Amino acid sequence: MEILMSVAAGILFMGGTYLVLSKNIIRIIIGTSVISHGAHILLLTMAGLKTGAPPLLGLEASSYTDPLPQALILTAIVISFGVTSFFIVLGYRAYKENGTDNTENMRGTDSYD
Repeated sequence: MEILMSVAAGILFMGGTYLVLSKNIIRIIIGTSVISHGAHILLLTMAGLKTGAPPLLGLEASSYTDPLPQALILTAIVISFGVTSFFIVLGYRAYKENGTDNTENMRGTDSYD
């Protein structure tokens, strides 16, 4: 199962990188979101996909799961949500100022030949 999840994380990284390298701001924003989802899956996979009881006092079980990777992923989800919302507002403001969402047109390097 870990191999399948690693392949899924790699596919998400690949797709996110492709989107980030495009010229459209919306694709760049979606690409950063896809890369963050790939990082979440990678964190969960590297922690090990084990089944077991939750680590609660008074609960007797043969194996327990580690809550630390889940807490790290939850924190990363909140941070990526904040960054994505900031990028959306930044892209909207850039579109309103420049009238385009193409990064090549936003560059502002007009030639005066």
